[in-house]
Amino acid sequence: MRSLVMVRHFRAGPAPRQDRHMSLNQYFWANKDRPIRKWAHYLPLYERYFRPFVGRSIVFLEIGCGNGGSSQMFKHYFGPTAKLVSVDIREECKSFGDEQVSVRIGDQGDPAFMQSLVDEFGAPDVVLDDGSHLSPHMIRSFEYLYPRMPRDALYMVEDVHASYWTDFQGGLRTPGAFMERVKETLDELHAHWTRGELPETEIGRMTRGIHVHDSIVVFEKGAFVNRSDQFIPNVEGATRW
Repeated sequence: MRSLVMVRHFRAGPAPRQDRHMSLNQYFWANKDRPIRKWAHYLPLYERYFRPFVGRSIVFLEIGCGNGGSSQMFKHYFGPTAKLVSVDIREECKSFGDEQVSVRIGDQGDPAFMQSLVDEFGAPDVVLDDGSHLSPHMIRSFEYLYPRMPRDALYMVEDVHASYWTDFQGGLRTPGAFMERVKETLDELHAHWTRGELPETEIGRMTRGIHVHDSIVVFEKGAFVNRSDQFIPNVEGATRW
């Protein structure tokens, strides 16, 4: 019995990674352009949290240019209506810019520089902090940018394992380490349940959720959450468990 062989003819042209239907995971492993360095378990988390912003006219701020490949990957993912801003302290990163990616040189720990980005591009809808990984820098960037972001926004910090390292100005349970600030925001998120022991904060009031993964923390900014206690159907005399 002869086997049926299907032959497909491919035209020469752009690499498969330029297919708009490719996932970030597929793009990453097929990349042959500027290098991208990522921990493999980050890729599905990007898709999980960034998916609602795909195809929208957003401002995506990437702190840390790397080798220039990640901004191309995110440009592919978010689509042609997204504006990408990539920042770094290295002058050579200017060459990574193009018609959709703007590169600015400055220090993420400098509030004046952060404000200059907001002034030029508007408040970012999505922030990905892959910058210095120094705890003071991560905290300053977050505390400055997060309150200025739109109501429905996302702030992701990656490589937070560096927060546990003293050479990155962190340490396990060390005051001033980024993960200690994350733990504080968890309390701020629940301040209304502390019966007055912890005053409510602006960050606590504007945060819908805080998601902690291995080496990644995501702050989900959102509208007021209806915390009213409901009992459906409301049966008279029934015990509410």
